[in-house]
Amino acid sequence: MKNKIVVLGCGRLGASVASAASEKGLNVIVVDEKKESFDRLEEPFSGFTVVGNACDASLLEKDAYISTAQEVVITTGNDNANLYLAHLCSRIYQVPKIIVRFDDPKYEVLIKDLENVRAVYPFELSYRRVIECWEEGR
Repeated sequence: MKNKIVVLGCGRLGASVASAASEKGLNVIVVDEKKESFDRLEEPFSGFTVVGNACDASLLEKDAYISTAQEVVITTGNDNANLYLAHLCSRIYQVPKIIVRFDDPKYEVLIKDLENVRAVYPFELSYRRVIECWEEGR
């Protein structure tokens, strides 16, 4: 599978990312513990879904083919799980590009030595947007 992206967590963010990647023609595999989470995927989604715990290395290897992923987007609702997955995907599976969401910006120090990992923080993104709105006079 070329251009493969694995999305770990199918909440609002994970489902949106997976749907956008699928729409761009990428091969997408989405992993989530709850089958009903996949209902969030947009109708034209053409990727694959895997029901299970994203922290299960065996599941990642056998069902999500993590070792051949070109990119992983980690969006579970648990910062500790996301940290573990970022390290696992970077150090063990050597995924070239990893994007991880953390609710707590303090987690950044724990991934600073992982060159292939980038983090996003909803708090910081929201805060920046509020400041932009103030500056725009809205």
